[in-house]
Amino acid sequence: MLWAPYLLSILVGAVAGSEVAQIIPGAFIVEYEDASQGSSALNDVGATKTLDLNYELFQGAAIRFEDKKPVGERIAQLLEQPAIKNVWPNRLIPRPDARINAVASRTPAGSAFDQVARRSQDNDTLSTHVQTQVDKLRAEGIIGEGVKIAVIDTGIDYTHPALGGCFGPHCLVVGGYDLVGDDYNGDNTPVPDDDPSDQCSGHGTHVAGIIAARPNELGFTGAAPGVKLAAYRIFGCRGLATTEVMIAAFLRAQQDDANIITASFGYYNGWSNEALNAVTTRIVAKGVIITASAGNDGANGLFYAFNPASGNGVASIASFDNTVTPVVLSRASYSVSGDAKQSFDFSIGLPRDWTGVKFPLWTPSFNTSEADQGCNPFPSTTPDLSEKVVLIRRGTCFFDDKVQNAVAHGAKYIVFYNNVPGYRFLVLENYNLTATGMVSSTQGATWVRDLAAGKVVTLDIPNVNRLPVTPFHSSNNITGGFVSALSNWGPTWEAGVKPTFGTPGGDILSTYPVALGSYTIISGTSMAAPLAAAIYALLSNVRKTFDPQELQNVLAATAKPVQANNDGDISPWLAPIAQQGAGLLQAYDAAYATTVLSDSSLAFNDTVRLTDKNFTISNTGQEAITYELDVIGAATAYTFSNSTTPDPYPGLELDGSFATVHLSEYKVTVPAGGKSTISVHVIPPSRAPARLPVYGGYIRLNGTNGESLSLPYQGIAGDLNAHTVLNTTTYVSSSLNDPDYALVLGDNLNFLFPQINITDIANITDALPVAAIKPVFGSPRINIEILSTSNHTTNLGHAIGSPNEWTTRKLYPWTWNGQLNDGSFVPPGSYKFRISALHLFGDVNDTKQYDVSESPSFTIKYKGINNGTNLN
Repeated sequence: MLWAPYLLSILVGAVAGSEVAQIIPGAFIVEYEDASQGSSALNDVGATKTLDLNYELFQGAAIRFEDKKPVGERIAQLLEQPAIKNVWPNRLIPRPDARINAVASRTPAGSAFDQVARRSQDNDTLSTHVQTQVDKLRAEGIIGEGVKIAVIDTGIDYTHPALGGCFGPHCLVVGGYDLVGDDYNGDNTPVPDDDPSDQCSGHGTHVAGIIAARPNELGFTGAAPGVKLAAYRIFGCRGLATTEVMIAAFLRAQQDDANIITASFGYYNGWSNEALNAVTTRIVAKGVIITASAGNDGANGLFYAFNPASGNGVASIASFDNTVTPVVLSRASYSVSGDAKQSFDFSIGLPRDWTGVKFPLWTPSFNTSEADQGCNPFPSTTPDLSEKVVLIRRGTCFFDDKVQNAVAHGAKYIVFYNNVPGYRFLVLENYNLTATGMVSSTQGATWVRDLAAGKVVTLDIPNVNRLPVTPFHSSNNITGGFVSALSNWGPTWEAGVKPTFGTPGGDILSTYPVALGSYTIISGTSMAAPLAAAIYALLSNVRKTFDPQELQNVLAATAKPVQANNDGDISPWLAPIAQQGAGLLQAYDAAYATTVLSDSSLAFNDTVRLTDKNFTISNTGQEAITYELDVIGAATAYTFSNSTTPDPYPGLELDGSFATVHLSEYKVTVPAGGKSTISVHVIPPSRAPARLPVYGGYIRLNGTNGESLSLPYQGIAGDLNAHTVLNTTTYVSSSLNDPDYALVLGDNLNFLFPQINITDIANITDALPVAAIKPVFGSPRINIEILSTSNHTTNLGHAIGSPNEWTTRKLYPWTWNGQLNDGSFVPPGSYKFRISALHLFGDVNDTKQYDVSESPSFTIKYKGINNGTNLN
């Protein structure tokens, strides 16, 4: 029976970062042992059903406790019901976190772009398709025909011409479901319907275009334009979603016969046994492929795996940077001293409300080579800039500094001109601007010359959403083709290999809701996951199977590992497995590989739990193949430097301390249709095991048929169980005065509770004590116990809702109302929090396997009773 317990907190995890899923007080996902008795079992414990989860692979419900009786008692009653098999907490899931790099307008910029659109139908030269060999499969007419891909996201704007312009059986978007409605924010009641349209968010529409966009005015198509899409909307126009909605979407997609499900969302967790992962594991076992984004928090370093990407069998997709940097340029007009209008191209930034602008340009300097132009406060003689467009050269200081100096004189509209060739998309939304953008260095210099000659240059932009658009590309020679810095690192807390492999997700041009501009450029693993889904679709056309494990194995074996690259500083070593997995997908090689390996990776756990591994080579061809095997190491990444908290990236150390790998065979001949098994013995690198080096590399196989394959392996040098998981300082904070739980309050604090026996802490307006628990590593279990310190120290047992299971390295604020886990309330008196966190792979019953921290003491009293005598 699985249960990650209820956290009794006003907002659990609220300050731990937007990527952390908050547990919803009183809300659970239950799975029935006997569905026929499920409803009566829920009635017996006083739970209210909020959503039926009645599917082939999962029989259960989402529930809430409406009456606020002691939660510990309710949980015990729930788990004692014979009709209930499993219980998990329900969580609030953050919206997809992707970086918007540009937003376009609706109208194509003339015949030149129509020609580009026509060429895209015959010759796929899109950079991301070339990087992944999609272009080679497309050249053979392979387009994913007959494949149904479910997109679980914010919905799809199917009215977009490049996405078919319609919804239904004969359209590109053939079906789906809106599980939530526009106004859903994760906290209110969903209003589902049959129309999964996306008119207000855009994320799901962008994902859909990456998969299957039809030829369009910007000259690109999706990787698999022959597939059919089904949209499952789990986010409203703003706000969060919940576990129950996500589970329902996955189960509905599987039940609607999706061949592939792609999920470009997630949250930091890294444990495989949560409710959502339990469901995705079953779906994969049923033969449905799932691709999920690895996450966009690469700066947090190692051991930062996301769910649902951590699910068993789910393909966790890393992001690689595009080899070109695309920009969508809008074409507007200007006039010089009343002469005829002339056109100019500019990259519209955010904010972008240029509609109705007909204002003259003003510049702080006529010197087009002035390096620090706009970096210093403008002089007092500067005119009111509220009805002018301020023109400033890029250079030296931050854009923010230039904007603040202009806004100080009333500026609402700012155009920057570049100091190097090309354009840049600007996001300057926090400065009370109305609109911003960038023109080329040449255009800016032309305008400045006119202004210096005393001419009046006036911009004329009647409607920003109807400007013609044109694509512009510049080569990305710094990070193009390498792993994106934003892409999350593994391993999982169970030492699993994640990510699985990757595709381009940095700087991706795709569709966007028509009402929001029709096209945009976004970066993130959210963009990588759908391209991987499209590649799976192309593979299925060639290999005639949807078997998730077989296709994952062949994709991993043919992927291309790349070197580590820190913003242009290219390492001599391959990037760690924990960052890139098997590497960048190569669709054509995977489609036609006759060699199939039994695994997509080998996970050797840590040194203490290290065992030999085997893998099998299968020759599906018509002739015998002789393989020569060798091993190449990838960079070893050190989790820690001189602290117990994982180092950030960039910052964490990489080196060439490779493991020693021995193979049972280095040359083997496999007959046609035959198999051969290879044993692998690993000796981890010996340097600094206390820093938990994560090592890895690739077992390479070169066949006489010309195939070159590789199998990634990964391990951890050191003992995960020996590592500290809890910061020794647990401080007491206040639920009322410190909403961020960052204020460290002193010893002997006094808290006056409203009255005894109040369990509904969400509605308490008085200050309650908060244990600010600071795990520094993952822990399978954290206990929150209450120590009475009034006369002598006595352990009263667990606080209500304790223990908390499957935790991550994030701050956990634990708000306490005086209640213990048996439902009783402590009397007035002096108390401490005692926090104990179980080590990874630890024995829950061995006290030596816990890190322990005690908080300062604090005193509680209750209103409405005699607090003069401590009763404990």
